Amino acid sequence: KGNNNLVKAVRACWASLFTARAIYYRVKNNFEHMKVLIAVVVQKMVNSDKAGVTFSVNPSTNNENEIVVEACFGLGEAIVSGSVNPDSYIVDKNSMEIKSRDIKEQEWAYVRDESGKTVKKTIKEEMRGIQILKNEEIIKLAEIAKKLEEHYNKPQDIEWAIEKDKIYVVQTRAITTIKKIEEEKEAEEITIEEQKTTEEETEKTPAEESSDISNAEILVTGNTASPGIASGIVKIVHEVNELSKIQKGDVLVTKMTNPDMVPTMKRASAIVTNLGGTTCHAAIVSREMGIPCIVGTGNATSVLRENTIITVDATHGKVYKGRITIKKPKQAEEIRRDYGELITATQIKVVMDFPEYAEKAAATGADGVGLLRAEHMILGTKVHPAYLVKQGRKQELIDILVKGISTVARAFDGKPVWYRTLDAPTDEFKSLEGGSDEPEEENPMLGWRGIRRSLDQPGFLRAEFEAIKKVHEIGLKNVGVMIPLVTRVDEVRRAKEILDDVFDDEYVEFGIMIETPASVWIIEDICKLGIDFVSFGTNDLTQYTLALDRNNDLVQKHYDELHPAVLAEISRVIKICKKYNVQTSICGQAGSKPKMAAFLVRQGIDSISANPDAVQKIRQTVAITEKRLLLDAERRNLRPQQ
Repeated sequence: KGNNNLVKAVRACWASLFTARAIYYRVKNNFEHMKVLIAVVVQKMVNSDKAGVTFSVNPSTNNENEIVVEACFGLGEAIVSGSVNPDSYIVDKNSMEIKSRDIKEQEWAYVRDESGKTVKKTIKEEMRGIQILKNEEIIKLAEIAKKLEEHYNKPQDIEWAIEKDKIYVVQTRAITTIKKIEEEKEAEEITIEEQKTTEEETEKTPAEESSDISNAEILVTGNTASPGIASGIVKIVHEVNELSKIQKGDVLVTKMTNPDMVPTMKRASAIVTNLGGTTCHAAIVSREMGIPCIVGTGNATSVLRENTIITVDATHGKVYKGRITIKKPKQAEEIRRDYGELITATQIKVVMDFPEYAEKAAATGADGVGLLRAEHMILGTKVHPAYLVKQGRKQELIDILVKGISTVARAFDGKPVWYRTLDAPTDEFKSLEGGSDEPEEENPMLGWRGIRRSLDQPGFLRAEFEAIKKVHEIGLKNVGVMIPLVTRVDEVRRAKEILDDVFDDEYVEFGIMIETPASVWIIEDICKLGIDFVSFGTNDLTQYTLALDRNNDLVQKHYDELHPAVLAEISRVIKICKKYNVQTSICGQAGSKPKMAAFLVRQGIDSISANPDAVQKIRQTVAITEKRLLLDAERRNLRPQQ
């Protein structure tokens, strides 16, 4: 509101003409920078009750005879950013009849408050799951889309808002990426086995399935981040504001994912990125979600074509042209043997980011949660946590954490759940409300993060501890807390003081992450200070020990958690912790690797945390290793004395 803010907003629009993406687009298409113009339209704010987008051609199937209308409650930002699953309606363009309705349950909406700010508002229970648009509104929006397409003589992507039953079209633009149906059919002819292009047939095939695919064309290759196979339509995302085009079953192709993309990642059948290694954001999140993912292709966003069909074989790091059904040969069918439940002395736990997957993770039979990350619970609110505290809204933050932590604690009732305090680099905070003051850092991985930041902003750390206390008070006392990126004994001491003050000296399990070489070398002093457990964060420990960026695909070939230096650090810490009766665990991605698991068991680790899909495999490895150790010990006892 106000003239000054209006001028700032207009200037920001003008400045967008010279963003990196805009400059790149002009260079790529040979447009002269000084001959491209931009106009800024200033219009009344539509305080919408409902909002959404309309496509005059079905963007999922390229069907020119269908109009797709998507809608959400409140302001349109929720649907454009991909933060909510919208209602989706398909209208026959010729008869103007509604062909299908896909109704989703929307729990919250963006609304404009009295001060003019955009805020989240919870939708009443009775309003959730009802059809957002009236039938006549759907038809009216379809008619508008048809008229706009006829006027511009091109398929249109239209944004609209409804306020007090009046429809406002706030934007329309040509869908330049829509391919003709004839081209789509031609693309399908190269497939190994033709199938109908429907959402239902976008399927994942178990990683161990294979068939002769010698005739298929490989488009790009990369590193396996999350195994599996899926087919779908390519949707390339360069900016966060493009996320709304991802439909259920599409293949998300992007430079690299970030926390803002998580709601959209859940809709994708597969993910392909230009950058990243096996421990990058895309890899970690896709593994927990069970979505096939290939990272580090280098050129997927430039080689893959929008709206074409591809098959992502993430197990082997290959992307094929067309839709391929890979069938398991009969002779290779898995022979299942029931050996009974495996019982191991070493506990096998899971790593978790998303509380909504807690029941699924618990169903693996895991012995607890070795790492419950705070980042996605907090970043999912779209508001900077320190900003909430500063605004006197700390209770909102506590409630969010209590809801997420208690969901996991209930699913693992009676088993330990170790919550790690916030460890988000500054670049992950910038896009949040209140994040504009985040510092610019050359290398956020080595910057203001982990416990060093939490101690600089103790109000937020205290809020995390208060949330855990509240979880304990409702009877879920299986939750412990650990602090990340420790480099000094004093950091542990100060964190313990805040924890003891919040809990009023009531007992709560307290531990630290071993992620830095510094923590390896001061571990004895930390044990003397008094901790219950340590957990190896091998993702960071490896990158800090080997001096390489784990998100840089150029050095991925050197990234090795089994490097002798890393193994020596782990061995040293386990040995010292045993001396002080401190539990040892691992929660990095290396815990999902059988070789690392076998090494850890031999060193005497107390528990290993793996991705949910790797729990049984790691339990088998641990069981075999433990039996081998027992057998070796027995053989030594039976060996004749010389």
